[in-house]
Amino acid sequence: MNTRTLLSTVALACTAFAGLAQAADTSSTQTQVPAYHYGMPLHIAKVISLTEPTTLYCEVITAEMKYIDTSGQPAQITYRKLSDACSMQS
Repeated sequence: MNTRTLLSTVALACTAFAGLAQAADTSSTQTQVPAYHYGMPLHIAKVISLTEPTTLYCEVITAEMKYIDTSGQPAQITYRKLSDACSMQS
């Protein structure tokens, strides 16, 4: 009985630590990039880069655009789009 209780406690503790570590990782690596919404004015002067996650499936993904706005300041925004895999499927 004591062994089972000890193993259960250790398993719960490991799960809690793993959850805390994952929460710390996601909060420290994410920056506050605004998401595009319909009708939002962007004032883009020059697009620097367009990035999106790689996927083999035709699905909606979150892509990111870095650009220079009309006042000369760098900016970035995220937006939802169909993956490039959709254009390769017929």
